[in-house]
Amino acid sequence: MLVSFSEFKFYQSFRVKVEEADDLRFLIERDNELGKSQYIDDAKLVDLSVTGLGFKTIERISVGTELTISMQFKKYHLDLNGKVVRAFCDDIDEEDIIYGIEIEEEKSVNRFIEQYILSFSSERLKECLIDSTLKERYTKASDGFEMFSLLLSLFKDITHFGDKEGFIDNMLEEVVRVMNAQRASIFLINPATNELEAVNALGMEKESLKFDYRLGIAGSVFTTGVALNIDTESVKTRFNDDFDKQFEFKTKSIICHPIHNREDKIVGVIEVLNKRNQDRFTVEDEKTMKVLSLIFSSVFHSFSPVSDKSTIRRFSTPFDRQYALIGKTPHLASLRNSIIKIKDIDSAVLIQGEKGVGKGLFAQILHHEGQRGLKVCQLANCTDKNISKELWNCKDGSSKLVECKAGTLIFLEICDLSMEDQTKLFEILVDKRLPNSKISLDSRTIATSSKDLGKLAEEGKFHQQLFEYFSRSYIYIEPLRRRSEDIDLLVDYFLKIECKSQGLLLKNFSPKSLEKLKAYDWPGNIQELKICVERAVLYNPKAHVLTDIDLENSASPLVDTDSKKRMFGDLPYVSDYHISLKDRIAIIEREMIISEIKRNNGNKSKAAKEMGISREALRKKLLQSSEILGGLQSGEKELNMSFLFPRKKKVA
Repeated sequence: MLVSFSEFKFYQSFRVKVEEADDLRFLIERDNELGKSQYIDDAKLVDLSVTGLGFKTIERISVGTELTISMQFKKYHLDLNGKVVRAFCDDIDEEDIIYGIEIEEEKSVNRFIEQYILSFSSERLKECLIDSTLKERYTKASDGFEMFSLLLSLFKDITHFGDKEGFIDNMLEEVVRVMNAQRASIFLINPATNELEAVNALGMEKESLKFDYRLGIAGSVFTTGVALNIDTESVKTRFNDDFDKQFEFKTKSIICHPIHNREDKIVGVIEVLNKRNQDRFTVEDEKTMKVLSLIFSSVFHSFSPVSDKSTIRRFSTPFDRQYALIGKTPHLASLRNSIIKIKDIDSAVLIQGEKGVGKGLFAQILHHEGQRGLKVCQLANCTDKNISKELWNCKDGSSKLVECKAGTLIFLEICDLSMEDQTKLFEILVDKRLPNSKISLDSRTIATSSKDLGKLAEEGKFHQQLFEYFSRSYIYIEPLRRRSEDIDLLVDYFLKIECKSQGLLLKNFSPKSLEKLKAYDWPGNIQELKICVERAVLYNPKAHVLTDIDLENSASPLVDTDSKKRMFGDLPYVSDYHISLKDRIAIIEREMIISEIKRNNGNKSKAAKEMGISREALRKKLLQSSEILGGLQSGEKELNMSFLFPRKKKVA
């Protein structure tokens, strides 16, 4: 149907040059205007390949013309039928035209070329090898232009036929012919059902071709974006076995490429099955599929699926998604890239970060996005003193390690696990079975920690080998105070969820209130922000715009003021991250010095001695800290330090 497909296939195949000294006899004939067969007298064979041949003649032949070919080399004779797919010349001034013929009798051509090449000298064989190796690189400017014109021809076909009914079916027929395969299908994602559905299929009913987007070879290509060329003997999958049984079909080889839309999102795949007369698709087929995937991507360039129910990250809106990473900072982009890199590997993962940054959420996203996402995901809270009963001391056999077979087990705050339980857990993970059990374990393990496990391991407070086991893959999530640009999106996200759950119209924070939220340092991170937004909605049910919010200083604060006290104590300004670290340390030192002076009944010399500093150093630290406090307390009275250092009266 599309000549450009055959033209491209002819061009990208490696062709052996034919020399006059080879004594390879070549005859070619075609039907004339009267329908009678006649020989092309001046036809001269130029090159030969398993998919076609090139010959030179002064006669003018139309592309698409059927020809009969006869070749003989020594005692080997070959009769073929072919079709002209290309017409070009090496030089503009030449009268001879080189025609490319596509041939389909590959088996007989293979045997003929094999015998022909065996007659070559070692030097000529070496040249052929070098030529085939350098085939991928354009050696002349004309070669690059030729490839560009071929691709342009392919896309012109799409522009011309793309809107016509049956175009894709015809294209699939051409794909099967060009690839010399049995079947071909195009799958597009249905985000509402989270399934890849066949929109076109050659050789089977497309209505029954649908499956979860994470299953099978097609699912792997869709989720990873990596094209695959495999034979089923070397890669066994249960999904493909079930697929073959359902459709009474034996899959021997598969080549599959992703299809992108205009936003460069993977929206589907093209899959071609069973290379004829071979166990696997060739390298040349892989090159052809690259172009085919570009063509079908152009056909479906406007396909942009979106669904509120979708679990697929790139096709569902984050506000309606159960597990979502919200933010636009470079750190969030890096986290999203990390998901793509490690979601499908089986090795353990360690996720570290302060409390409330979303470590557990990130772990669950890794599970649901990965190939284990269809299986069970369990959470094991290591702060629970009875955690061992949930993992290996279960009398009824309901261990979370067993329940997560082929799924994921997430250890929350593994830093709180006792040393005894750490040792036991490491033994189980290495042996991959529970004590006194023959059942092997098959679950991916992910651990989260708000403490530095590496430091704890160095100090002997955490099992060194267990740390090494989990830290094969490592993720660090920054605290919210370092990515305040994400607060706008997070606030919108939590507002929509809370207003929807309360049955209220969507509310918004005023710009002034939003600035207050951004200025706050959020010691409890995203979890604290979530609670703050929920309280703001709860306290203001009738207001559509939330104004004049008070985070800390009212009787009903929106944030947990005690969290800062637990972290920094009651000292003023110490929890204010806008103040330099040097000044905050000076304020803390001041409180310690005053406390020590009081403990020594006002004896500053004794207090200085017990703190290991001189009395003069003590005096300077107090004066310095007083100046800092005086600068911070603008509008307030300066602190009176006379009770600490009373001035001596002058003696008359």
